[in-house]
Amino acid sequence: MLSPSAKEFFIQGVTHSGRTFRPSDWAERLAGVMSQFRPGGNLPGAHLSYSPWCIPKVINGVKCVVVHADLRDFDLMAWNFVMGFARDNDLQVVEACLLPDLPAT
Repeated sequence: MLSPSAKEFFIQGVTHSGRTFRPSDWAERLAGVMSQFRPGGNLPGAHLSYSPWCIPKVINGVKCVVVHADLRDFDLMAWNFVMGFARDNDLQVVEACLLPDLPAT
């Protein structure tokens, strides 16, 4: 069960049985579909970048989509779509806390 107070979640490209999810570009596809859901709504050209609420990342060698809880507040159907995708494909979802990238030294 995910905590309602968590702000970010990782949908990991690994099933509960430990298999790598395919196709290999699933994270980019999912985030691309969600690109229109963003602060300020769907603006012209929004499809050319990812929403800050649904971002593909590779974390510790695992493809993930980082989903921010603000998506849930903005559009519950979009939130349900993303979480339903994870559930339907048996993907692991964990609460997360992304730290900002450190500047290069």
